[in-house]
Amino acid sequence: MSFVARPPMPVAPETNSADEPIINDGFFPDVNPLTVRTVGRISTAVPPERLRAAIIAAIMTVERDLTEWANLQRAAGYTSLADVPGVVIDGLSRLLQLYQRAVTLYAKAELIERTRDFDTTAAGGKAVDELTESVGDLRRDAAHAVRDMLGRSRTIVELI
Repeated sequence: MSFVARPPMPVAPETNSADEPIINDGFFPDVNPLTVRTVGRISTAVPPERLRAAIIAAIMTVERDLTEWANLQRAAGYTSLADVPGVVIDGLSRLLQLYQRAVTLYAKAELIERTRDFDTTAAGGKAVDELTESVGDLRRDAAHAVRDMLGRSRTIVELI
């Protein structure tokens, strides 16, 4: 009986740490998960990988809503959202702030939706109802940020 020892397999370097910025498409800005966590008041109990997944989903949602608008901006010669002229508040373009707000709010809404199944007792049921309202508020505010970027009103009224 013989024993053959093999050298350990090399470990590939981690290419995408969960806390590193999420690289975007070039037009829209990269998103820093630590900024989203801080601004969105997202608990550190949420693992970085889960936060990253929620942010990526939020980016896809926001960018789907802004596709036509972004294409018009590119056609006008703007290569990034930062290049699109607009009001600057606190040293940052209003459009960049609205984009970051929309992504943060959609990400937080998704995290709340995905983590509210911990406690379904009577007290937990009441908390779920409160979180449902919170998720709706977060999604509404994110949609408002997108509509503000598009220059659309926040309310649609129809005659019944």
